Amino acid sequence: MAMWENLTMPGLEALRQLTQTVILPLGSLEEHGPHLPLGTDTFHAMEVARRVGTLRPVVVAPPLFYGLCRSTREHPGTVSISGEALRTLLLALGREFYRQGMRHLVFISGHAGGTHISAILEAGEQLLSELPEVRVAVVNLLDLLREVLAEQPDLVHTRGDSHAGEVETAIMMAAHPDLVRGTAPEEWPKFPQHVLVRKKRHFWPGGVWGNPAPATAAQGEAILAAETERLSLVIGMLEEMEGH
Repeated sequence: MAMWENLTMPGLEALRQLTQTVILPLGSLEEHGPHLPLGTDTFHAMEVARRVGTLRPVVVAPPLFYGLCRSTREHPGTVSISGEALRTLLLALGREFYRQGMRHLVFISGHAGGTHISAILEAGEQLLSELPEVRVAVVNLLDLLREVLAEQPDLVHTRGDSHAGEVETAIMMAAHPDLVRGTAPEEWPKFPQHVLVRKKRHFWPGGVWGNPAPATAAQGEAILAAETERLSLVIGMLEEMEGH
């Protein structure tokens, strides 16, 4: 596994003979209930990227802990950046990766907010239009999980589980058990449909969306292994594409 920050100049030059693929793990600095760390989304992306690096030759870039967080902005610990800031940063990084010989750019995000993912997609599309040899994949880890659950529906017990619930608790129990502070009560936010609200914590006080209670480390390991396998397949497809 090759972590960009750990390589030397000769090390990177040698690695470029084996791969032109770089993975950038993306996430957020965002509340995840009273029991999970603020970096949960980023830790998730980092763990999947690290595991893919043990399966195939890729370079894993240092992660980006900041993302666009809308519904959790009023909770303690959440630090959100604008979509414009996220796009600008990804464009700058994508161009630099390209300048360093990387032609396959893989952005994976453990934070699945719609506006956040849209900003990543916009940056990817712009890089695709301006860099002639570049190939770009934008992978929302929630989408990978949905693919996994379509084949293994019994892997998660809580229907509609989402933020800081069963899935993310299980993943953190497997990847970073030292950062998990027990569990948290089941919670389901009740935002009004179609209406934007200022006092977001009024509708979502505890910061959990789902039920963390059923989570286990073994379950988290199974989820991470399945996501890693699917991301490896995505990268293989990206590397094999010609002129599209």
